[in-house]
Amino acid sequence: MPPLKNLRGLLLLPLALLAGCNTVVLNASGDVARQQGNLIVVSTVLMLLIIVPVIALIVFFSWKYRQSNKQANYSPDWDHSTELELAIWAAPLLIIIALGAITWISTHTLDPYRPLRRIDVQRPVPEGTKPLTVEVVALDWKWLFIYPEQGIATVNELAAPVDRPIVFKITASSVMNSFFIPALAGQIYAMPAMETKLNAVINEPGEFEGFSANYSGAGFSGMRFKFHGLKDTDFDQWVQKAKAGGGELTRERYLELERPSEREPVRRFAAVAPDLYDAILNRCVDRNKMCMKQMMAIDASGGLSGPVGAYNITTKPLQPDQNSPIRTYVTAMCTVDDPAGMSIPRSNLRIEN
Repeated sequence: MPPLKNLRGLLLLPLALLAGCNTVVLNASGDVARQQGNLIVVSTVLMLLIIVPVIALIVFFSWKYRQSNKQANYSPDWDHSTELELAIWAAPLLIIIALGAITWISTHTLDPYRPLRRIDVQRPVPEGTKPLTVEVVALDWKWLFIYPEQGIATVNELAAPVDRPIVFKITASSVMNSFFIPALAGQIYAMPAMETKLNAVINEPGEFEGFSANYSGAGFSGMRFKFHGLKDTDFDQWVQKAKAGGGELTRERYLELERPSEREPVRRFAAVAPDLYDAILNRCVDRNKMCMKQMMAIDASGGLSGPVGAYNITTKPLQPDQNSPIRTYVTAMCTVDDPAGMSIPRSNLRIEN
């Protein structure tokens, strides 16, 4: 009897030929991707339980009731069979229930935002294990990876230790992209001013392909990178190699890197501005721009809407000896010299940055 793995490969060979690609998703090196591959296999087999008999019956009935077969039963008044109705509806219903249950369970188990509970099928995540954090930025047309704990950054190169959980924090600089390493886990969208997350683990050392799975413009086809699964000692050496050169990735240097370029070679930075990823996420790498989180804080306090307009930014309690509240203002929005500001006594204004 052939090994189960070989049998599985034979069963999936037609799918691979139809897909026109290799079977990395179905033979992944990361536990999350491997579970997703198993889900594809189970779902396909369940659907084939209906598809194969239906195709076989179509061929059988076409042959049996062909025009030249005069021996076939002819029943022009036949219109119902309880047994046939039960078979037609019961089998698909059971398969739909099974697919629904599997989908519901796997949707929660493989939620990309959910911290990992296991390294692989035989090993749970040891208690107290600290995941490796990687901040991912999709640029035009390249990938920037920031390692906040290690204090380094790389362009178009990613590495992680084997059997250590990884938390990816993902965003984009301009248009939407899709972060995808087939051997590691499923694709996750990267969107500007938004952060998505992916929890994953790589279980085997090796070099794997990563790319964008969402068209994003002229340089999309070259938006690829290598993901290295390394042993702990090899990963430490990789980090030290990155620290050995490349200079610091400051905000000013990032603004240069952000400019569109195609087929960018691998670059490494020995240090990173500590607040760079937060500034990228909040669209304020340029220090002359207000961060989105500051804008949202203003909006949460009333913003420019409502009957009091710009005066409704924040309101503090009345002082015992005052007849009006003390209000604070953002100087980028108005000053005491503005016509709107002149309508309020200056004694009741306090300007704060």
